[in-house]
Amino acid sequence: MPRATGRAQRVGCTTVEDRIGQSVRSAPDREPKADVVRTPANPVLLDRSFGQDDITVLRHEVTSRLVSLDLSADRRHGYVLAVNEVITNVVLHAGGNGRLVLRVEDGSVWCVVTDSGPGIPGGYLDTPQAPEAFEVGGRGLWLAHQLCDEVTTATGPIGTSIGLRLSLGATPDS
Repeated sequence: MPRATGRAQRVGCTTVEDRIGQSVRSAPDREPKADVVRTPANPVLLDRSFGQDDITVLRHEVTSRLVSLDLSADRRHGYVLAVNEVITNVVLHAGGNGRLVLRVEDGSVWCVVTDSGPGIPGGYLDTPQAPEAFEVGGRGLWLAHQLCDEVTTATGPIGTSIGLRLSLGATPDS
């Protein structure tokens, strides 16, 4: 067993700060280096390819892009959870690599996640039902439908595209 030294030790991991190039905790008002710059003519907040090692970093990047938008903290956190579930599904079930595009359009924020996997089996495309409590997995798309105002899916043997929409400035239905 290693002896405690009182210093931070790294054991085979990469921190979010290492991956995006700056300390998120020490500078929450600064965005990580952007892959895309948003301007009035370009509503894209983020456009990034990802793989297994990028999930945590990508979740932080999405979160940082949403902070300045007109969303309550609860809706923002729920949306990030839905995005995380979809990108995790890409890594686990669709070949491990995908692309995420986050944009603002017509009073909503859209996140479109695409992959080149084998497609989603038909049984998962019906209106998602909550899995039984004892089941392992199967909650990703169900959660996305609970947390987003709209979920779109296009799938086939050459890949899948899932769109997650959240209205800006809206409060969730009670």
